Amino acid sequence: MKAVAELREAVGVKAACGALELARSTYYRVIHPPPPQPPRPRAPSPRALGAEERSVVLEVLHSERFVDRSPAEVYATLLDEERYLCSVRTMYRILAANQQVRERRDQCRHPAYRKPELLATGPNQVWSWDLTKLRAPEKWTYYYLYVVLDLFSRYVVAWMLAHRESGELATRLFEQAAEQHHIEPGQLTVHSDRGSAPTAKTLAQLYVDLGVERSLSRPHVSNDNPFSEAQFKTLKYAPGYPDRYGSYEHARTWCRQFFPWYNTEHRHSGIAYLTPAMVHYGQADDILATRRRVLEKAQTAHPERFVRGVSSPQPLPAEVWINPPEDRARTELQITERAHPDHDMELLH
Repeated sequence: MKAVAELREAVGVKAACGALELARSTYYRVIHPPPPQPPRPRAPSPRALGAEERSVVLEVLHSERFVDRSPAEVYATLLDEERYLCSVRTMYRILAANQQVRERRDQCRHPAYRKPELLATGPNQVWSWDLTKLRAPEKWTYYYLYVVLDLFSRYVVAWMLAHRESGELATRLFEQAAEQHHIEPGQLTVHSDRGSAPTAKTLAQLYVDLGVERSLSRPHVSNDNPFSEAQFKTLKYAPGYPDRYGSYEHARTWCRQFFPWYNTEHRHSGIAYLTPAMVHYGQADDILATRRRVLEKAQTAHPERFVRGVSSPQPLPAEVWINPPEDRARTELQITERAHPDHDMELLH
């Protein structure tokens, strides 16, 4: 239409529309659109059911016999009884006219679970824990590995290998871990999923006795416990991780080698490539300062290699979140884009 308007000034509307192969009626209809017309009421079909017949159909659908059945089932049942009221589609139309087109059977109403939002600004403020299965010698048999992780430092504060998932075993693990790390009432929040062990009454009672706050993931939302899931991935992708353990002793020996390595040697990308033990026991600032001095010394020795000056070592995050609030998550993303016998228990300290 813009092209027609430009040509119209030079050659007129008729010639412009002819050159562009556009009907003049279309042009005028766009330039001067007709006023909107109210929709015409649709005339009822002569084949439509009358008010009394619709009332009978609705009464049958509401009857105790058919109230929990779909219109197709009602239709088929009535035909078997040599009775015809209307088509299945008509039954749906009658129900829709009465705002009743939905699942007719009673449904389980799940509550709206609140998204957990947890913040840690130092060690022993938030612990995250979970269980994972380790394959045993025989098919469909497993050993159960319990791992408790500090959210801020990624330090494994305790782990346990057992033959089963048990709330009583988890209670004993947390009781000893809290004593080992001198947890005071009101100091700690423990986050987990909704498995049978994390939700056991014995463990919930221990939390109350210790003054520990409990946090649970939403059902079927694995992202609510990401740090434990990431730690299990590190474990199962570690060099030498066996596809299947030959015995319980084999699994216990492997775990006793892995967790000290994870805590004291593994450089974690999420904590400035420090080890969890360095962060958990307050050595991070000294180590980062040493890194900075080494870089400054290297620049003094070879300034030609540092054309943009000394790059600062990656800082340690001041806070760690599980499910940060929406505004904060958006801000962090923008910053990143700009920057580019029955069991065996171990308490680690």
